[in-house]
Amino acid sequence: MIRALAVVGGLAVLAAGLLFPWIKTPAIVGLCYALAALGVGVLMRAGQVSFGHAMYACIAAYTVAFVARAFPGTDALLLLVIGTAAALLAGAVVGLFVVRYREIFFGMLNLALSMVLFSLLGKFYGVTGGTDGLRIDRPALAGIVFERAGFETALLVLTLGLAVVLGWFVQRYYSSAAGEALAGVKTNETRLEYLGLSTRLILWKGYLLSAGLCGLAGALTALLQGLVTPESGYWLRSGEFVFIAILGGAGHAFGAFIGAFVFEVIKLVAAAYLTGIWQLLLGVTLIVVIIAAPAGLTGLLLRRRAAARRPEGAARPQPQALGGEG
Repeated sequence: MIRALAVVGGLAVLAAGLLFPWIKTPAIVGLCYALAALGVGVLMRAGQVSFGHAMYACIAAYTVAFVARAFPGTDALLLLVIGTAAALLAGAVVGLFVVRYREIFFGMLNLALSMVLFSLLGKFYGVTGGTDGLRIDRPALAGIVFERAGFETALLVLTLGLAVVLGWFVQRYYSSAAGEALAGVKTNETRLEYLGLSTRLILWKGYLLSAGLCGLAGALTALLQGLVTPESGYWLRSGEFVFIAILGGAGHAFGAFIGAFVFEVIKLVAAAYLTGIWQLLLGVTLIVVIIAAPAGLTGLLLRRRAAARRPEGAARPQPQALGGEG
């Protein structure tokens, strides 16, 4: 069921973007949010919630801006690689420190670090442009120079392709020994240590993957918007990533994309027709999902699939909040 939804959803996004040009920008933004939420969801598998992962999207975005301005003519694909690599490097260093902590201390430490970065970006106007940010000239993509419309179409195809590949990869990771060990950090960390596994190393690897996904999302967003500001690393952006991850559920990689779709639809519709209370509508939606489906929207789909396969009279498994049913 989930695979079918993923295929249909991907084709629908591509078709909508090609038929209705105004959809391309929100579609790319939604996919970028989904990639970042996918990174946050990786940590939720370990029972850890980061309230500062927009920091890595911000690092990647500013790296793209710095390189594009220092070396005009750099291809967009190379900018994406460099931006993501910068986020990975930052995640590798920060992760060595934060993986020592758990639960609220883990989340708040990431939040504190992201707010330090946000403040520094706003203060060093001569380097970062302060709150005005840095503009990025539209680069060539795969050696081809596009006009605005063509660039958005190419970026939509690229982002959708990356989303499919990375969604598949993360789901494979969840099913692998490393992914099961990461889930074990949440369920029984002591047992992992008794088995001779380093929980800090396991969580560090998951943290590195999450930082890379957020970094790629930030680099793609920077290329789309052509402008990078400190707001990309603000705590509210991190909160949106967590919102999407909880809404979709971390039990399956597809949850991030379902959550991002619902988030973007509610935001667009509510902003158009309920301008003053669209945040309220998002909040009510999250409350309803947490109460009715603590494992997220994919949790409902997984439960329905399990119920269809379960022999009649068998016990019904209980969903796990945040970490999903994986």
